[in-house]
Amino acid sequence: MEGIKEVQGRVSVDVPMEVENKDEKVKIRLISLPREEEKINILYQPGKREAKLGNKDVILLEQFAVARDINPGDVITPRINGRLYELRVSGIAASSEFVYVMENEQTILPAPEKFGVAFVSEEFVQSVFGYQDSYNELLVTIDEASNIDDIIDSMEKKLDRYGVKRIIKREDQLSHTVLTQELDGLEMMAETVPVLFLSVAAIIIFIMLSRIVQNDRIGIGVLKALGYSNFQVLAHYIKYALVMGFTGAVIGIGSGLLFCEPMCRFYALYFSLPIIKIDIYYSFMFKALILTGLFCISAGIMGARPVLKIMPADSMRPEAPKFGKRIMMEKIGFLWRRFSFSWKMVIRNAMRTKGRLAFLVLGLSMAFGINTVPIYLADVFPLMFTIQYDKYQKMDYNVEFTRPMPKRVVKEIGHLVEADNIEPKLEYPFELQNGWRKKTVSVIGVPRDTSFYLFEDINNREIKIPQKGLLLSEAMAGILNINQGDIITVKNFIPGKKDIKIEVKGIVKQYLGSNAYMDMDTMGKLLVDQGMITGVSIAAKDSADKVKDQLKDIKNIASVNSVVDMKNSFLEFMDMMMVSVGVLLIFGGLLGFAIIYNATVIGISERRMEFASLRVMGFDKKDVYRLVSKENALITGLAILLGIPLGIGMIRGLTGAYNTEMYTIPLMLSPKIFVYAALATIIFVIIAQLAARKKIFNLNFIDALKSRIS
Repeated sequence: MEGIKEVQGRVSVDVPMEVENKDEKVKIRLISLPREEEKINILYQPGKREAKLGNKDVILLEQFAVARDINPGDVITPRINGRLYELRVSGIAASSEFVYVMENEQTILPAPEKFGVAFVSEEFVQSVFGYQDSYNELLVTIDEASNIDDIIDSMEKKLDRYGVKRIIKREDQLSHTVLTQELDGLEMMAETVPVLFLSVAAIIIFIMLSRIVQNDRIGIGVLKALGYSNFQVLAHYIKYALVMGFTGAVIGIGSGLLFCEPMCRFYALYFSLPIIKIDIYYSFMFKALILTGLFCISAGIMGARPVLKIMPADSMRPEAPKFGKRIMMEKIGFLWRRFSFSWKMVIRNAMRTKGRLAFLVLGLSMAFGINTVPIYLADVFPLMFTIQYDKYQKMDYNVEFTRPMPKRVVKEIGHLVEADNIEPKLEYPFELQNGWRKKTVSVIGVPRDTSFYLFEDINNREIKIPQKGLLLSEAMAGILNINQGDIITVKNFIPGKKDIKIEVKGIVKQYLGSNAYMDMDTMGKLLVDQGMITGVSIAAKDSADKVKDQLKDIKNIASVNSVVDMKNSFLEFMDMMMVSVGVLLIFGGLLGFAIIYNATVIGISERRMEFASLRVMGFDKKDVYRLVSKENALITGLAILLGIPLGIGMIRGLTGAYNTEMYTIPLMLSPKIFVYAALATIIFVIIAQLAARKKIFNLNFIDALKSRIS
């Protein structure tokens, strides 16, 4: 065929593996390695020597070997066609094909102790499975100039008579998909988080410079009188902003380099990526410096703008008090009378510098918004799992067969297990096409009166499985750009079966995984074989522990998947996720701390004379501290009010950007998310307030009254 560069055949078969715990069901995928030296997918084996494969040797995938504590020289015993084979582990390897080990697309989370991959010799696997000089999988590479979609169409036509089940592009391969989605998420964070943090930093620089300019009013006037231009004075303060920014950038780059290797090793552990070499990309450092410089220059210009208005003659005189007037709240008598004298002072002072107040509130509201995102994720992920497996799918076990079986096996399984309910299902991968968009997805056929599956549309209305047509998950409908009522093409991989066009009767919610659903009888008639099923779903509340034992040695049963086991895997995933949540909370909290601490310290320096006057009037240090605390409380309260819609916007952006084929993050807001975010923000504000307390108590109020120059 034109466009094909290399082809490599192999045998790939899933078999059970015997382990010490007889109650544990472990599956291993045996994959043959070709005889020739040049392989398309090369295994990475650490160490100087590559393991050699004899007829009874295996090379185990690293994740599985580590999870089960298997070392070179140990023996594993897979059960093949009812017979146990003792195979010696000759080596441990990592594979680019299995950086994220999941059995199939329906597996929600990886379980390396339950499923692994073993690479064996071609002679061994062909002899035990009867594949003499034949293969059940091909690895294909194409010429760079060729169009992959055209080649796939050509391959499907020419190889249809050989029983081609599915052709998977690299971009659709499971590990590649998961890793790509994670990298896309990181890329989005890399584009948004720095801008968000630099925006808050720019607000802090703006507030600080505006107050420094106000304090340096006389000095600026003297410089202008000596002949310095507006631009020269303005450039001085911009340099001040740049020095702060570039100092922070250098510290940030150093911290980034320090955390680079641990982060790489964390991802390498999670995705089983062999770290051969860690490079430093100087281009990213340069971009970070440029971005920091742009934000600092902008903040410097905005903060130092009052320099342009200062006239030398006016600056030699004390600054005229600002024109005072009644604020709007004072006109609401019944409300204003309820405030104490100190609160009235706080509100009037805030209204006296509305611009500065607005920037402080905006900065702190952004910190609040950042806090809502990790809290929302920690709340919504367990909720997604609960809804998926307590509401939408109510079975306790999913049993998969090695091949399609007649419906009567449901009764046979009913005699073997103590179950409350057993339901047949038909599950096959098909390619769904809508114009130029296409995606391979598992279509699940269930009985129309199913008691295990519940379907809700995007408006939370319950819908039934249609007799004709199919239901499509929300995520898959988005990928294929499909709406209810559209006609799509279902491309069949089963030899002798034709492609069909079918109507999408509804778009349904599915938070974990992404599937299409049909009436089982209709699916069997149109797409597979009538009266055949590929598995069963079992509900067994009282005898759940016994089901695996009762089915473990039954012929033609490929796997028995427990929802409880999936929940346990999910809890392990949540433990790792809580670390990420904690890190994001700390970042958001540090932003809030920086804003309040800087604003407080600069405010104290700027208002030394004002505070000294209050001391003369009878205020003690604690009274002054309470006054500053109330000002910060006002800023925090307004920031939380503004931060709620800002946080909702951030959550909406997250749910839209992070939805994948593996999971769909729903928008399920609850008041507790914002309560926890508010508590986190308040805690960091209190810490900042306590850190600034010393500044107030150490302030020399007598010196402050002697001179108005800081």
